[in-house]
Amino acid sequence: MFPYSIATLYKRLSWWQSCAALLLFVCSTSATAGDLVSTVASVKRSIVAIGSHLPTRSPAVSFSGTGFVVGDGLTVITNAHVLPNVIDSERKETLGIVLAAGEGVQFRPAVLEALDREHDLARLRLSGAPLPALRLGEPDASAEGMALAFTGFPLGVTLGLHPATHRATLAAITPAVMPTRTTQGLNASVVAQLRKSPFHLYQLDATAYPGNSGSPLYDPDSGAVVGVITMGLLKGNKESAITNPSGITYAVPVRFVHALMQQKSP
Repeated sequence: MFPYSIATLYKRLSWWQSCAALLLFVCSTSATAGDLVSTVASVKRSIVAIGSHLPTRSPAVSFSGTGFVVGDGLTVITNAHVLPNVIDSERKETLGIVLAAGEGVQFRPAVLEALDREHDLARLRLSGAPLPALRLGEPDASAEGMALAFTGFPLGVTLGLHPATHRATLAAITPAVMPTRTTQGLNASVVAQLRKSPFHLYQLDATAYPGNSGSPLYDPDSGAVVGVITMGLLKGNKESAITNPSGITYAVPVRFVHALMQQKSP
């Protein structure tokens, strides 16, 4: 005679199904976390600081933002606004990247190879040995609701050259025009932007700090770059971002990086 009634068997089966579902959830969650851990370890090798070197300055190396290596390992992508406004070549100031080297830093000179001010992007070229490069993702493959991450230097050298990673959700894909409540908020720059067909930005539910400009926004599983952190909607000035961040950040979609990679050097 069968030892269990149908009702008892159903209860036992339901219990095992619940355990299996719980185990599957735990495993999938652990796998996702594990993927990000391994991805971050790989991505960090391609993160660089953007700055300049001036022998007579103290300190000689200045920091202005984040960049990341792509292509053949000698190309660096960052924001256009991260670059110094003027390089004092007469005093032998040099544009370049900064890398951690043991307890100190290593400066590697670079030249500006291509600039896209409309989309706040710049392409630098290094010489010497190539660095580990990130892969650019497919253009327009991102969708609202995607889980993403970005890695860079949130507060610059204040925290040392230790890349920090933040999780983010692609909250919205929005036009790159900030709304103004009154005509007083309109200036020449805003009017010029309104006359163009505005491109779209990725709005993220994450907080980026001033030094994060130029950080790669990427898929946590594959590490493929889907955008470049470009600005935070800050409450007040940059200093207030540390104590009173808005939690909203924007990124330029990777399709503009693809276009920049095709742009010829001047």
